[in-house]
Amino acid sequence: MLIGLIVLAAVFFGALAPARFLSGETLRAMAFQMPELGILALAMMIPLMSGGLNLAIIATANLSALVMAAILTKLLGPASAPSAVAGVIALALVAGLATSLVVGLITGVIVAFLGVHPILVTLGTMTAVKGIAVYATNGGVIGGFPPAILYLGNGTLGGVPVPMVLFVVCAVVVAVLMSHAAFGVSVRMIGSNERATRYSGVATDWMLVGVYVASSVLCWVAAVVMMARFNSARAGYAESYLLITILAAVLGGVDPNGGFGKVLGLFLSLVLLQIISTGFNLLGFSPHLTEAIWGATMILAIAIALVRDRWMARLWLRGTLK
Repeated sequence: MLIGLIVLAAVFFGALAPARFLSGETLRAMAFQMPELGILALAMMIPLMSGGLNLAIIATANLSALVMAAILTKLLGPASAPSAVAGVIALALVAGLATSLVVGLITGVIVAFLGVHPILVTLGTMTAVKGIAVYATNGGVIGGFPPAILYLGNGTLGGVPVPMVLFVVCAVVVAVLMSHAAFGVSVRMIGSNERATRYSGVATDWMLVGVYVASSVLCWVAAVVMMARFNSARAGYAESYLLITILAAVLGGVDPNGGFGKVLGLFLSLVLLQIISTGFNLLGFSPHLTEAIWGATMILAIAIALVRDRWMARLWLRGTLK
């Protein structure tokens, strides 16, 4: 169904703006814009499949980016030697990853061992992390990074934008992790029935901790892509992405109650949302109208899937009664 909607949207915008929409430049722009939302959507997908939610993904990514940005701008100067630049970049990346891991670990421990609902925990984590980021920077911007960092957000590898390469790598890793690894199978089982999963011998508490740690690692990757693309870091970047990541996951077939979902579906939903966004942007429509269309698209897709499932169930019932 998503493939049909993608084709329909491409034909629609191609007919309205053929010279601009059906161009290599537009495709290239979409390939640069989609990855940061895509990686954050992957970070949202894993908790959703466990039956939870992570409202702190944007705040975690921004705090991680600010830590990396602070190290890069404080320790590097125009006269820094190449070896020093490499060392400081490595230090900044490790510090950013450690920041995300701490946030994910705290969130996971509270959800798993204290039994607090993930919405409440991640709402608190989001508020706390954002507050720390704003307090530390006074809401300002930290920018001016070395070319090696900027390449991760603006460079190409074999003609493919580097952010898209990073997104595809993350998507493949998450797909393998959630479909073929013991961790992913356990997370799906927890999303379907946590109590039954616990009785079957799975350490559900530590699996839930792993869910939020894995989500935070993806936030760190998104942080690297965002700070490289914008050449800056700020506490309020990408806040509008939070609900869109949930929309993309649900539109892609991830069950909001947990247990089911595939990365391929998420990828197709991101392509559809990006086509709609780019198409309306080229036609000069308001971004707010784009968000309204995104919401309407999700409702339409859910309605079609509901009607299809009921129709299939009726066909199956008639077949068994004959």
